[in-house]
Amino acid sequence: MRWMLTGDLFDAAEAHRIGLVQEVVPHGAQLDRAVELAERIAAQAPLAVQATLANAKLAVREGDAAAIERLPSELARLAATEDSRIGMTAFLTRTAPNYVGR
Repeated sequence: MRWMLTGDLFDAAEAHRIGLVQEVVPHGAQLDRAVELAERIAAQAPLAVQATLANAKLAVREGDAAAIERLPSELARLAATEDSRIGMTAFLTRTAPNYVGR
């Protein structure tokens, strides 16, 4: 609230300290780091990423208890998907998964 009410400026280190940003990178490395993170997320099972985002939004909207209550049914749904089988096979064979979103 302090910065919203006063309009005071702050640097990246302060933004990190107060939790407005999760990570500070050297000047000029922002895009490379953002792409690196995006690629890591894109490599994950798309249904799991979507479910994670939905559950996080549910927690914000309705509280942690609602999100926790929804987890077992979501995990069961995800476990029954083709992507789950692909992920397990990739893990067991130590190969990269090629998720299909089903």
